[in-house]
Amino acid sequence: MPGPGGALPFRLYTPQGAAQEALPAIVYFHGGGLVAGSLDAYDGIARCLANASGFRVVAVGYRLAPEARFPAAINDASFASRWLLEHAAELGMDAGRIAVCGDSAGATLAIAACRSVSAATRSRFALQILLCPILDYRPQRTARRFYDHGDLLDRETLEHDLVHYVDDWTDPADPRVSPLQAEDFFGLPPACIHTAECDPVREDGSDYAGKLEQAGVAVSYRCHPGMIHLFYGLGMVIPYVAQAYQAIGADIRARLS
Repeated sequence: MPGPGGALPFRLYTPQGAAQEALPAIVYFHGGGLVAGSLDAYDGIARCLANASGFRVVAVGYRLAPEARFPAAINDASFASRWLLEHAAELGMDAGRIAVCGDSAGATLAIAACRSVSAATRSRFALQILLCPILDYRPQRTARRFYDHGDLLDRETLEHDLVHYVDDWTDPADPRVSPLQAEDFFGLPPACIHTAECDPVREDGSDYAGKLEQAGVAVSYRCHPGMIHLFYGLGMVIPYVAQAYQAIGADIRARLS
């Protein structure tokens, strides 16, 4: 598809056994700290989301830092979201039932896409799905994580990613970098949020859920016991992941079926 900085790659996934009719769909932005990750690396998660939900999934690639710093990834995600909503029928997607999903740092892109779509068009996403979201990069926030040196993600990683993602003159409290710092949460789509107990960014998801609820936005929230950041991508070594995807799929269908 076209993009603000050049063509953007995407992959369309259809759940096993699905009919060839228009299906509800999920626009998915992968994690990787906005400095790493690819459609190849997150292919397994996209497949699991499609099969767990029974919906089509469109995984969208975007420009990464430091080669393309903030706000390049946000601009890509926002443009791609509007384009996909306009071309939903061509891709076998039910235009009235399209969700946006972001995992880890990709959640900032999903939220930015929600806001951009609502501001620029008469369409909007029907649901936002956030998996282990990273939503606040302020130094004072990262310094007080309880699981400061957790598996797969720690304070040093968060700080490294931020340094490479934003320029020196960009405030980490900018709501586009740290969506938890936004002043207004009214009018956003309902949310399905899943976090992990042993994840240093667990509170980002729970705090975001709380702010949405205060703004009158419907939210379903689950914290998976004993799990670490990105656990849903480790199904080959964590048997619980299959059960987690059943819960994720059930939560999505409850909102969009």
